[in-house]
Amino acid sequence: MDTLSYKTISANKETVNKEWLLVDAEGETLGRLASKVAKLIRGKHKVNFTPHVDCGDNVVVINAEKITLSGNKWEGKQYIRHTGYPGGQRSLTAAEVLAKHPERLVEKAVKGMLPKNKLGNQLYTNLYVYVGGEHNQEAQKPKKINLKEI
Repeated sequence: MDTLSYKTISANKETVNKEWLLVDAEGETLGRLASKVAKLIRGKHKVNFTPHVDCGDNVVVINAEKITLSGNKWEGKQYIRHTGYPGGQRSLTAAEVLAKHPERLVEKAVKGMLPKNKLGNQLYTNLYVYVGGEHNQEAQKPKKINLKEI
């Protein structure tokens, strides 16, 4: 039979080409940074993207304390958690979270943009957020990328 056959190729754990990427968060808006990082972690920028496979890259975010929020979100944005006990709801503003744990702002924003299932939990482990310019992934030789180009 002389016909062309186009088969859909699905990536799997063995055929995925994972890279290490370095993102500098200095001067970036939190939501825009998080959506681009989530896209890189998910692998949607690759031609062999497969929705049910971890085909994204490992992303290292540095300078997490230098992100920006627009408007009055530093005081107005609430991060709510619950201790598990009656009356145990606690809330912090974005400014309070930045003062204590700046990396958690970026981590929480990116985690909220990943799928809410087992794959999303697995993808979240590919995110590394650091305060300051140093990071522990020097041995992996992460490639610095500019988010303005994405």
